[in-house]
Amino acid sequence: MTMTETQAFEAMLGHHRELAESLGQRVLELRDAVAEGRPHQVAVNELSTYLTREVLPHARAEEGTVYPAAARKPELAQTVEAMTAEHGRLAELAGELAGAAGGPEAVAVASTIEPLFSSHVQKENELLLPRLRSDGELVALLGHMHGLLDGAGRDGAEEVLDVRELAPAHRHQAIFARYAGLAAGAGFVLVNDHDPKPLRYQFEAEHTGAYTWDYLEAGPRVWRVRIGRPAAGGR
Repeated sequence: MTMTETQAFEAMLGHHRELAESLGQRVLELRDAVAEGRPHQVAVNELSTYLTREVLPHARAEEGTVYPAAARKPELAQTVEAMTAEHGRLAELAGELAGAAGGPEAVAVASTIEPLFSSHVQKENELLLPRLRSDGELVALLGHMHGLLDGAGRDGAEEVLDVRELAPAHRHQAIFARYAGLAAGAGFVLVNDHDPKPLRYQFEAEHTGAYTWDYLEAGPRVWRVRIGRPAAGGR
């Protein structure tokens, strides 16, 4: 059955609602852990992973589909520019969260992320999507978004951590936070815009014998490295 513009609109609203609710739940779990004096790093890792695995890839997909289409409408061009900047701010905050020095700092960052994302998707829902729906563009845009998101996940079950949108000062923090949450035998694919040799030196200094490093793509514009924890009993 062919999807209608109304169905595409409802699907996008539903996905935004799911993202906001899931993000909010993870922020709440972090706040509760810190307020109750419980170990909070697992909650930080859960929120950080959700941002880098779900929220930021969704933002990049929008920038390749919905935003260019909306920016062609003169009345929406400035709105799209501001919302693109908000994507950049979310990426910066994700890096700050991964590098937070303690529970209170992590909560402060998370408490900035949640309302920013909530107001962001509200603007998309109320300003961008209705206009694109009225012009009959949403079905094609949704299909294109799915294609971009599916392409970002072609590394099988492995998670992908694309740090290209993070400020350089926060990249290593985000990577080591992801590594800290790995189970034995698990890994993730790091995507970077340069050869991460300094990162490997840091891994070797701090986690000798406790990590794996395999280049999947080595430039010249994109580097992809699988970083993992050895399975129990092996490297």
